[in-house]
Amino acid sequence: MEFKVVMSTKDGKSYQKEFKSPEADVFSKKSIGDKVSGTEVGMPGYEFLITGGSDKCGFPMRKGIQAARKKVLISGGVGYNGKDRNKKKRGGIFKRSTVCGERVTSIIHQVNVKVLTEGTQKLGGDAPAGEAAQ
Repeated sequence: MEFKVVMSTKDGKSYQKEFKSPEADVFSKKSIGDKVSGTEVGMPGYEFLITGGSDKCGFPMRKGIQAARKKVLISGGVGYNGKDRNKKKRGGIFKRSTVCGERVTSIIHQVNVKVLTEGTQKLGGDAPAGEAAQ
C-alpha cells in the first residue's frame, strides 16, 4: 500500500509526504477522527488526527458513510458541489454526489491529517542553516 499524506500544521502550512509499506499500513483500516502516533510512521514526537482524504478517482471521504464508494443525497458539506452553495438563504437544495466512506482502504490515494503534537524534526525537510538550496 502507499498513500500521499497531507499534513496540516497549526500555523496554516501543509506538507505532503508519500508513505509506502510498512509505514502506510498504519493508516489502513483507520477512520476519520482516529489518531495516529508519529512513531509508527517514522516521525517520532508527532501525533496526527485523520481529517479526510480522497480515493484514486478524486472522490472525497465523508464521515458517516460505511461503504467504499456510494452515491448519497446531501445538502452541503464534504462532496457537495452545487452551483448555489454561496446563496445561504436558499434552503431545501439537495444534490446527489458520489463520496467515499470514512475508512481508509486500498482505494484511498490521499489521506489528510492534522498535526496535534509536533516533534523535533521539521516536516518540510528544509535544508540546514548555511546551505543554499539549488
